[in-house]
Amino acid sequence: MSAARRSNNLALGEKRAQSVREYLVKLGVPGDSLFTMSYGKEKPERDGNNEAAWKLNRRCEFSVRAR
Repeated sequence: MSAARRSNNLALGEKRAQSVREYLVKLGVPGDSLFTMSYGKEKPERDGNNEAAWKLNRRCEFSVRAR
């Protein structure tokens, strides 16, 4: 994968993460308790080079942390 394409994919992932963050804030989740990170190809849900794998890899993950 070219560097430009990799950069574009990371930007799309970051945009997706920020959109989810904004949605959660609108629902009342305190914004200062949310952290976003886009992993790109570093942490795929499913390996593969087809639409089925790509679809599963376009996702957001959440974890709950104690205060």
